[in-house]
Amino acid sequence: MVTPMEWHKLSLLITGGTGSFGKKFVEFALQKLQPRRLIIFSRDEVKQLEMRQTFPDSGDSPLRYFIGDVRDKDRLYRAFRGVDVVVHAAALKQVPTAEYNPLEVIHTNITGSANIIDAAIDRGVKKVIALSTDKAANPINLYGATKLCADKLFISACVYAGPSHTRFSVVRYGNVVGSRGSVIPLFLKQRSQGVIPITDPRMTRFWITLDQAVEFVHLCLSTMQGGEIFIPKLPSMRITDLASSIAPDCYQKIVGIRPGEKLHEVLLTEDEARRTLEFDDYYVVQPGPVLRQWSNGHLPSGHLVPEGFQYRSDTNEMWLGVEALREMLGFEEPSVYRPKLAAG
Repeated sequence: MVTPMEWHKLSLLITGGTGSFGKKFVEFALQKLQPRRLIIFSRDEVKQLEMRQTFPDSGDSPLRYFIGDVRDKDRLYRAFRGVDVVVHAAALKQVPTAEYNPLEVIHTNITGSANIIDAAIDRGVKKVIALSTDKAANPINLYGATKLCADKLFISACVYAGPSHTRFSVVRYGNVVGSRGSVIPLFLKQRSQGVIPITDPRMTRFWITLDQAVEFVHLCLSTMQGGEIFIPKLPSMRITDLASSIAPDCYQKIVGIRPGEKLHEVLLTEDEARRTLEFDDYYVVQPGPVLRQWSNGHLPSGHLVPEGFQYRSDTNEMWLGVEALREMLGFEEPSVYRPKLAAG
């Protein structure tokens, strides 16, 4: 059940606010939500300076820019004073980087999440929603493992909060079209050379646009009771189709899967399915029985998914083909593509 929020009375803070999601969420919040105060919390002063050119904080603007790192609990305590809602988008998320810098990723993604929880409870924040990833479901890489730990922390925080009114939930979705570090800028760069690197031609991924991600987070903020994991229903795409949509005349050179990569991603595991409700456009993984007593009552209108259900990118019912991907990426002219694979 969606409950309208009186955003004009609320103070909203987003960690990692200068990232791809953060900037799009700020744009959405200013246009649609118009909160009383909108705080950008991030650690990069240059990115904040650049963001100010688009979203100034002068005059009667609700925007405030706050330099800080989620690793620094004291700074979070200062930033969270008077805040009603937190969207936690800060993370180290590059899979190869995480494999070779494990402690740094642990400090940010796990310890940083614990700091968010402590600061939110002690400062009386009403709602905290954390962004997760499909890589947190049955993780095989460190990034996914740290996000799984973070998810567990946020779900359990509803018990940890005790009599506090602070509620925590998680949003889990797939690859974001055009986000920083995505494969699209790489393919755009490589197409001038006539060869597109393909890790494995069988690879599939869930696909979501920034606009869709922002709107889904907004929906979840209005719906959350505490302790849920929200999962949108998304289309899948084949990596070879993505390459063909961007560079139809290029060879696709198979280079092998990188450390920590999967052939296919999972958004909902079979074990989670036992406590998952399905709705028209999304799934909700309900909290376990120990946590459920702390919630305010969960969504009644969904139905349980079938026994043994999994939501995987390779068995998905919705797919984006080459032309649909071209339209999503803004390529207006039709393509006549000739997939070419060059092994080795």
